[in-house]
Amino acid sequence: MSGSGYEGGGADSPIVIDVEFTETEEAEGMAPLDSIDEFSKAESGTPMDLPHSLPTPDGRARVVTVTNQKGGVGKTTTVINIGAQLALRGYRVLVVDSDSQGNCATGLGVDKSKVRTTTRDLILSPETAVDSRHATAVEGLHIIVGDRSLIGLEQEMLRQLGRERRMKDALKPLLPHYDVVLIDTPPSLGLVTINALVASDGILIPVQTEYFALEGLALLAGTIREVRGLLNGDIGVDGILLTMHSKTLLNQQVAGELLEAFPELVVNPAIRRNVRLAEAPSHGVPIHLHDPSSPGGKDYQEITTALERRWGLDR
Repeated sequence: MSGSGYEGGGADSPIVIDVEFTETEEAEGMAPLDSIDEFSKAESGTPMDLPHSLPTPDGRARVVTVTNQKGGVGKTTTVINIGAQLALRGYRVLVVDSDSQGNCATGLGVDKSKVRTTTRDLILSPETAVDSRHATAVEGLHIIVGDRSLIGLEQEMLRQLGRERRMKDALKPLLPHYDVVLIDTPPSLGLVTINALVASDGILIPVQTEYFALEGLALLAGTIREVRGLLNGDIGVDGILLTMHSKTLLNQQVAGELLEAFPELVVNPAIRRNVRLAEAPSHGVPIHLHDPSSPGGKDYQEITTALERRWGLDR
């Protein structure tokens, strides 16, 4: 791939100004929860069918939303580390952070205080898309930064026509210049998350292997059905990632339930709970630059290889 034409340097956050690319510690055992079977039966009344996604249209990036309406399941960690690993393999990757916490920027070494155009601008003014991209600590990986300005955005969007399609329209001119676009979402179903789903070809669902995992999936399955029925009939699920996994009986039981329910969607291996993975963002780099030989680093490398095949990037 060719250089990207960064502008800035030193204390300034580098901005990508062109869109022209030349094509050339595992935990000890826990007491079992006998109610796991009752929980599964209780959820059986809710349809849990998760539609599979379609192939990426030729000539443009695959747009993937990483989402789960339950918080604290590793969405941002997944976006950062899959995006970084793809970029290290030579793919052109764009991260769009639509969470007001803005943790993607921190984890990728971008100083948010020096960023002038954010995801809020992208949604409200789609013509700013080209100027919204920033370079990161990983060559070939760009980011559109999310920050606190996203708070209250939904109230502003209520007055706009076509408000659910603003992100889709904004990203359209960028798609021919990337291989993958990864969208990080807040842990809620609002207009910003709906925008991400409408703009996407596929969904990655990080699921922590703990008691409420199936409940969160049931909620998300309902959301996907509504979006497919009303706004984006082509969207489907690219995969389910098992996160924060350890060798406790509960974790193993939940992982088994998910594998039984969605044998073709669960992406192996499960991502192990790992201190080095948790501390990497404090250094402003993904795990592959912080400690690639750690359990978390190895797991994300294998996960990325599996997704590379699913997305047809290795062809």
